[in-house]
Amino acid sequence: MDQRPAIREFLKDLLATKGDSAQFSDGSSLLLSGRLQSLDAVEIVVFLEEKFGVDFADVGFAQDKIDSVDAIISLLSSSRN
Repeated sequence: MDQRPAIREFLKDLLATKGDSAQFSDGSSLLLSGRLQSLDAVEIVVFLEEKFGVDFADVGFAQDKIDSVDAIISLLSSSRN
């Protein structure tokens, strides 16, 4: 199952709530670049827990793990192992 479209759509919607409609690539930094804030990180974590069953108690939390679509895909891959 390709999670990339669902992740991109979620992040696009999250950016839109901030008035940010600029395009972003799968490798674009969203949190560390300042486009999204720490409260948005909480929303991303909740989304990943609910939609994909990620247990951050097991995988640990660091903003760089959820900073881009590519980082999230990597996190999802490692959380399954």
